[in-house]
Amino acid sequence: MRPLSIVVRTGCDLFAWFLVIFGSTIIIHGDVTPGGGFQGGAIVATFLSLLLVAYGGKKLLAWANIGIFNGMLVFGLLVFFLLGFMGFPHSFFFNFLAVPHEIAQATGHGVIPPSGTIALMDIAVGLEVAGGLSLIVLSMFKGVRLFREEHFEEESGHDR
Repeated sequence: MRPLSIVVRTGCDLFAWFLVIFGSTIIIHGDVTPGGGFQGGAIVATFLSLLLVAYGGKKLLAWANIGIFNGMLVFGLLVFFLLGFMGFPHSFFFNFLAVPHEIAQATGHGVIPPSGTIALMDIAVGLEVAGGLSLIVLSMFKGVRLFREEHFEEESGHDR
């Protein structure tokens, strides 16, 4: 996949980092707004797809480190399981960091009480989804490259 024109690459430079910031905002505020870890992680992974289309595969594969995306995937999964198992004294996935609404209002937390482990789980899921979908995009691109490098003979039996 070759790089596209300078206009497309400039547009990518302007808007690609916005995807990371917007996706991170969706992940972080997922406990109080529609959205959360999965939606924000998918938006962050779209960043890699945009770079692939604009700059081409060679530049992207030279820039993208698969170990970082794999680390995001594993770290998010471990944090999610750790938070789930830390609630075991009461029940699985017990929200042990939550503040009751009455206490939150009395201490001046505002209208929305702190969500406890839900926000942390949103961040863990966001890391996991962003890392996993980025790995899927990179693996699919590598598969397309391998398929194009093999020279297949034309199929016989079709009328052309």
